Amino acid sequence: MASSNFVDYVKIYCRSGKGGPGSTHFHREKFIQKGGPDGGDGGRGGHIILKGSKNHWTLIHLKYARHIHAGDGEGGSRSRSFGKDGSDQTIEVPCGTVVYDAETGDFICDITEDGQEVILFPGGRGGQGNWHFRTATNQTPRFSQPGEAGIEKTVILQLKVLADVGLVGFPNAGKSTLLSVVSAAKPEIADYPFTTLVPNLGIVAYRDNKSFVMADIPGIIEGAAEGRGLGLRFLRHIERNSILLFMIPADSENILDEYHILLNELKQYNPELIDKQRILAITKCDLLDEELISEVKKELPKDIQTVFISSVSGLGITELKDLIWEEVNKESNKVVEITHRPMEITYHDAELEEEEIEEEEEEEDDLSQYKGIGWDEL
Repeated sequence: MASSNFVDYVKIYCRSGKGGPGSTHFHREKFIQKGGPDGGDGGRGGHIILKGSKNHWTLIHLKYARHIHAGDGEGGSRSRSFGKDGSDQTIEVPCGTVVYDAETGDFICDITEDGQEVILFPGGRGGQGNWHFRTATNQTPRFSQPGEAGIEKTVILQLKVLADVGLVGFPNAGKSTLLSVVSAAKPEIADYPFTTLVPNLGIVAYRDNKSFVMADIPGIIEGAAEGRGLGLRFLRHIERNSILLFMIPADSENILDEYHILLNELKQYNPELIDKQRILAITKCDLLDEELISEVKKELPKDIQTVFISSVSGLGITELKDLIWEEVNKESNKVVEITHRPMEITYHDAELEEEEIEEEEEEEDDLSQYKGIGWDEL
């Protein structure tokens, strides 16, 4: 997954279709005097529908589709003929997409399964024709219902990657190296911090043709909750993970302090993440001998299962996979439902939106000078 193509946040404007108006019409036929009302109903407006698709991994296909409109319903006609329904507009999104109201930040819905469909905004109902309003005292109603208006709203789509285990650690802790060793993923690996700029997914093969999904997110540093480094922008990708794998290098100055710093940053982002099952992997252990490993064990936290691994030499990789498989399949660690907190709509977001609108208006002004000019005059 190329970093330039990974889009996990888009803002789009949606408008469902208007309902068609009912018809005000009276039956007219030769030899039939004073034909009664026969105005048909209008068709409903088109829905805006979200559909989960396993063929999409990011929201890049929606990055430039900023306006999505469904079709309007047609009006009714004579002989109680119904108007045609407006065409629905289906938006395919990757599994794990969450929808928020762009104005209030309120959670609207989420898509978690392939083929799952949710009517995001229903189309307006069609109006009833005057045939419905005939009564004994009003046998010639000269009115009908107008169609119901559609819904217009700007929404934010956020992708929260679905994975069984999420990797958490400081930059250069060996997360990407481990993912490249245990799966076919090819994340960027280098000896400088923040080589991982977007989440990477890998399918880890296990015994008897079994497998589980591992997610590598960019490194976290102390103060990420205040925006340092890459901040907490990508932590939403581990909210759906069954377990969390903390990774700390063996050459760290204080393993226990780093572990508590990572826990604190997760807690500031979402306290529910602390309740997830955790495993601690001490990486780069090919640098240690048995004596040093026994010394490191004295500094480890007591309330978490720990594995010493080396992605270079393969030390402890099999043991780690066994432990992950055991924890992932525990019923207590299954992610049944997560609580989606309201999104904070910051001034910065509104400022960016205004800049985008200004850029679009400038482009329209640049093109307006060519309106009315034929191809042969250009």
